[in-house]
Amino acid sequence: MKSDLLDLQWFAAEDEGRTEEPSEYKLRKAREEGRVPKSQDLNSSLVFLFTVIVLVFLSKSILSGCAEIMRFFFTRCNESEVANPRFAYVFARYFARLVLPVSLSGIAAGITGNIIQNRGLIFTLKPIEPKFSKIIPKFGEYFKNTLFSFKGIFNIVKSIGKVAVIVAIAYLIIRRNIPLLVHTIKTGNVLSSFSMVSRIAAQLALIVSVIFIIVAIPDYFVQRREFMESMKMTKYEQKQEYKEMEGDPEIKSRLMAEQRRILSQNVRKAVSEADVVITNPTHFAVSMKYDPSVTDAPSVTAKGQDEIALLMRRIADDNGVPIVENRPLARALYADTEVGDIIPDKYWHVLAEIYAEVGKYNSKSIE
Repeated sequence: MKSDLLDLQWFAAEDEGRTEEPSEYKLRKAREEGRVPKSQDLNSSLVFLFTVIVLVFLSKSILSGCAEIMRFFFTRCNESEVANPRFAYVFARYFARLVLPVSLSGIAAGITGNIIQNRGLIFTLKPIEPKFSKIIPKFGEYFKNTLFSFKGIFNIVKSIGKVAVIVAIAYLIIRRNIPLLVHTIKTGNVLSSFSMVSRIAAQLALIVSVIFIIVAIPDYFVQRREFMESMKMTKYEQKQEYKEMEGDPEIKSRLMAEQRRILSQNVRKAVSEADVVITNPTHFAVSMKYDPSVTDAPSVTAKGQDEIALLMRRIADDNGVPIVENRPLARALYADTEVGDIIPDKYWHVLAEIYAEVGKYNSKSIE
C-alpha cells in the first residue's frame, strides 16, 4: 500500500533543517565559484529584445544586402567555377556585414544581463571544471526539481503562459492585418507582400520581446528566493564555519586589518580635533578636548596603547596638536577613563597647568 502512495518528501524542502540565513562568508565563497542568483529567462529576453531592435533598425540594409548577394551569385553562376576563391571572399564579406551587427548586439545584451544580475563581473572556471558527478544522470533529482518543487511548477506555468501569450498576440496581430495582406498578395506585388509580412513579424517580435522582459523580472526574484533558500545553513554549519574562519589565517588577518582601518579612521578624526595628547611617551596616549559651552572639564576623545599610542602621536604631529609627556598622568587617565568620559576632578589641577602650558586655555577656566 505504501508503494502506491506518492512520496511526500519530494515536496519537502531540499535542505531540511537549514533554518539559518546564509552568512556573508558563504555567499562570498559561492560568488567566487560563480554561484549567484540569476534568471536565464531575463538574459534570453534581453538578447531577444536587443536582437529584434537591431533587426528592425537595420532591416532595409539587411534586405538590400541579401538582394545584392543573390544578384551577385545568380548573375555569375554560369560564368565562373563554384570553387572560385572570389566567391568565398564575397560571401564572407556580405555575411559579416549582415550577421555581425545582429550577433554583436546579442552578445552585448547577454553580457549586460549577466553584469546586471551578478552586480559586476565574475570570472571563474569553477562551473566548467570536469566532474564525474556531472556525467552521471540523476533522473530522480531531475524529476523532483522539474515536477515536484515550487521552482519546477513555476517554470511549467511560466512556459505555458509564454506560449499562450505568443499565440494570443500572433492571432490578434494577424487577424487585424489579414484583409490588407490578402489584398496585397492578390495584386501580385511580391515586394510589397514581403514587406508587409516582415512588418507584421517585426511588430509581433517587438511586442513578444517586451512581454518576455516583463515576465522575466518576477522570474529573477523567484530565482533569487530559491538561491537564498538553497544557501541556508544549519546551526551546526554556522558553528563549523565560525571555527574555520577563526582558524583561517587569511580571514583573521583580513578581519584585523579591517578593524585597524576602522579604528585608525576614528582615532585620526578624534586626535586631529583634540586640544592636547598626553603620552607615556610610547606605551599610552590619551587625547582630550575642552569646550566650555558643552562640558565643565575636558573630555577624552581617544586613547590607545602601544601601536595605537604611536599612531596617535603621528596624527598629532601631522595636525599640529600639542603632545605632552607625563607618564603617571597618561597611565592614570588610560586606566580610569573611557572615550567620551569627562576627566575626573582629581586630575583638573594638573590638566589646568598642561592647558596653560600649551596655551589653549587659561588655567582658571577648569580649576
